[in-house]
Amino acid sequence: MTNATIIPFQTPLPQVLPTIEGNVDYRQFRDHFLLIDQLLVQSGLETQLLESDLQRWLSQRQKISPQAQRNHQLHSRRALRCNLARQLLREDYRGFAARLADSPLLQYFCGLGELGRVQVPGKSTLQRYDLWRPEAQVRQGIHQLLKLGAAAPQQLPLPQAVDLENAFLDSTCLKANIHYPVDWVLLRDATRTLIKAVRLIREQGLKHRMEEPESFLARINTLCIQMTHAGNRTDSRRERKKTLRQMDRLVGVVRSHARRYRGLLDQHWQQTDWTRPQTEQVLRRMDQVLDQLPKARKQARQRMLQDQPVANEDKVLSLYEPDVHVIVRNKAGAEVEFGNTLFLAENPQGLIIDWELFQERAPADNQLLPRSVGRMEQAYGPRLKAAGADRGFDSYPNRVGLAADGIYNGVCPRSPALLQERLGSWKFKRLQRRRAQTEGRISILKNVFWGGRMRGRGFGHRQLTITWTVLAHNLWVLARLQRSAMAAPQAQAA
Repeated sequence: MTNATIIPFQTPLPQVLPTIEGNVDYRQFRDHFLLIDQLLVQSGLETQLLESDLQRWLSQRQKISPQAQRNHQLHSRRALRCNLARQLLREDYRGFAARLADSPLLQYFCGLGELGRVQVPGKSTLQRYDLWRPEAQVRQGIHQLLKLGAAAPQQLPLPQAVDLENAFLDSTCLKANIHYPVDWVLLRDATRTLIKAVRLIREQGLKHRMEEPESFLARINTLCIQMTHAGNRTDSRRERKKTLRQMDRLVGVVRSHARRYRGLLDQHWQQTDWTRPQTEQVLRRMDQVLDQLPKARKQARQRMLQDQPVANEDKVLSLYEPDVHVIVRNKAGAEVEFGNTLFLAENPQGLIIDWELFQERAPADNQLLPRSVGRMEQAYGPRLKAAGADRGFDSYPNRVGLAADGIYNGVCPRSPALLQERLGSWKFKRLQRRRAQTEGRISILKNVFWGGRMRGRGFGHRQLTITWTVLAHNLWVLARLQRSAMAAPQAQAA
């Protein structure tokens, strides 16, 4: 195995943080970041993630100079801290780059500030930092942090040990960053993407006889306006079908032109100013739409012209997110959602101890419970003593399995008679009361950290973003527990 020893080197002298007086909100904000900075160092989490990343990097190379390893270690540490800070501030790449350049506190936390010189990464570097570590590596770091908090809370320091014996489970829909999947809007999306790609190819000097690309965009926009206003007419059904036929013919013409230009670029890309990787990027963008366009056209004709339904598993919901599914929630204001199922388990202190994002259609909630128990036993050992969840997680096999593992069953039963019987237990009632707070935890992640929907594209990127968010969230909760412990003696003295 390749030696992954971290090379020590002299770090530049950081700038001294300015003293800000008269602003309690900023002081609390600063203290919280400084506590997270201490947690990263005291827990050994930063060192562990640096070593695992260095191990992976060294295994991919034959000969490495000390200077190259030093630079990699420097960027690896910055990637960790920039990702955490960006998640905590809920900023995109461009917004965080500007805020990082303007904040001495963030420069100190991310290890960027030096005496007389500050070099701040741009949005492209921050995007590379976001993809720096694989998801499994970050997940392992979270497990190690929680196990340390449970075994040695004084090392962090925490007022009490992290509770890994009680878990509260729930699932939700992680909405995809797509518009509502209307059939004719998908045809508009395909036209825009293909025409923009054709326009890029023509600008490089590769041309085939066709109308001006802008004319196709104008015609598809006109048809979209007609489709929108068709619902206000008495013969709306006939008008919508007529407009869809015109859109379908136009999309067929655009598809033919795009296929010719795709082949032209693939064969004569040397005549352009692009490199082969840049050419592949344009080709992939076109192929992604061209491969799905026949299915999207057939779906639109079947649903709008023939008035025949399409099964949920066969629907094209987005041309850019193939892993999105129709999730029937049957809840007020969210009867049907489009995205991926996200499972979460938290402990009584509000720390997320288990999570899973499903790329395919997720199984029923009652099948998620044994999967989660198995993952938690693998990550933390046989620590779990009680599990609480809503009635969707209840089933006879789950009741038998929890009893066989010696785990107290705090899952709300489906049977009203069994529920009435279980309400006689004070422990069951306590778990059920606490379980309701898990809904709030999900809301914090979805609405505070992700702003209602995650902007990352592709299932792998969304899965990695969730794991980074869990790490940032858990560090935030641990820092809050530290602040509460430090404030308690001061309040007693006052």
